[in-house]
Amino acid sequence: MRHLLLIFVALSLAACASAPAPETPTRRVSLPSSLPPMKTFASPRVTAPTRSNVTIAQDFLDLAFELESGRQLPVLTRFEGPITVRVTGKQPSSLGPDLARLLSRLRREAGISITRVAADQPASITIEVLPRTELQRYVPQAACFVVPRLSSWDEFRRNRRSAVVDWTTLQTRERMAIFLPGDVSPQETRDCLHEEMAQALGPLNDLYRLGDSVFNDDNFHTVLTGFDMLVLRTYYHPALSSGMTRAQVAARLPSILAQLNPRGNFNAGPLPSRTPRAWIDAIEEALGPKTSPSRRQAAARRAVSIARSQGWTDNRLAFSLFALGRLSLAGEADIALASFLQAGTIYNAREETRLQGAHVAMQLAAFALSASQSDAAIRLVDDSLAPVAKAENAALLATLLMIKAEALEQQGRDAEARAVRLDSLGWARYGFGSERAVRQRVSEISALGIRVKPIGAS
Repeated sequence: MRHLLLIFVALSLAACASAPAPETPTRRVSLPSSLPPMKTFASPRVTAPTRSNVTIAQDFLDLAFELESGRQLPVLTRFEGPITVRVTGKQPSSLGPDLARLLSRLRREAGISITRVAADQPASITIEVLPRTELQRYVPQAACFVVPRLSSWDEFRRNRRSAVVDWTTLQTRERMAIFLPGDVSPQETRDCLHEEMAQALGPLNDLYRLGDSVFNDDNFHTVLTGFDMLVLRTYYHPALSSGMTRAQVAARLPSILAQLNPRGNFNAGPLPSRTPRAWIDAIEEALGPKTSPSRRQAAARRAVSIARSQGWTDNRLAFSLFALGRLSLAGEADIALASFLQAGTIYNAREETRLQGAHVAMQLAAFALSASQSDAAIRLVDDSLAPVAKAENAALLATLLMIKAEALEQQGRDAEARAVRLDSLGWARYGFGSERAVRQRVSEISALGIRVKPIGAS
């Protein structure tokens, strides 16, 4: 559902940054004629999962033996032996370095034997880069995806409605094709790369209950986490193999996880409850781009109601409130603010959901900036920078820094504001892509800073 959240983010920020009132003077932000070079993240900062191995074993089974649709997978499937990767199509310049970093992490953190080969060589996994319009011409609701048994887009077009691409009939993995858009921002291409590579190698399911994983349709985490690497390391443990049933894997998981994650050997307490289909349907309707605003907001309210009736106090309740907050921005600011505050309290109570808390903080900082509460905006941004940088989310990092720059300008600290804004632009080049997109985001944030200034304010 990555595409839904991306649309949702754009719409919600646009709602925050609606045009200032006619009597309020506008201000053009001074930017350099050419933007600074694109910034990228250097070394990953990964932390191990904090949950018990009993809980992680349940997560692993639900991820490995189900599809997102709810269909059951009869056996575990994986690649047996060394894995090769090739890239075809017109790839953006950022893809090569991002792929090299990902493959290095998979070798080091997940213990997977995986290497890149030339585009004209046969490979276990083919990554084909396409224009987004071509990709969505055949799969309109997908930003990117992976299919089994194929090695090219042409093969997919011929076989897309056949049993060839049916995951439930696999016994082992030999060929996979990943289709990525090449004409989007570097971050969006990278995010797709991480998610689809993880599914090409391992689990095909997503679980909303996971707060520290890319295997979650809330899409807060967009690069592989410590939990994700543990799942993939478990997937390729010598004690497991393709063709094993759920019961056979379940019998071996305790000893595997005790070896790979000794810190998880503690009393688990109750296992998390399963997520009912009614809640998933409500969330999908709330985030759906083809649904009216009133129906989306009603669906978000329904998701909150279901979450409360389930007795949840985890990130599923928080995500319901987060969705309701964003959908209430345009016309019911009091509901939006209350929802964000409740979601932030839940997210910030756990270290593993601090990134989600930073997304909430961005919305609250936007509220504070609009109300000329610059101290609050700066504090919210500063508290959020570390988890955002750790998660390698350049788009969110750039947005937070742009908000801080506006807040500094509200305080008359112009030199500091210029330095912070310049820093934001390098991250924005990676997070948003084109100069036009970067400048548009700066203008949106600038509109927040002037929106409710008193008439005659500079």
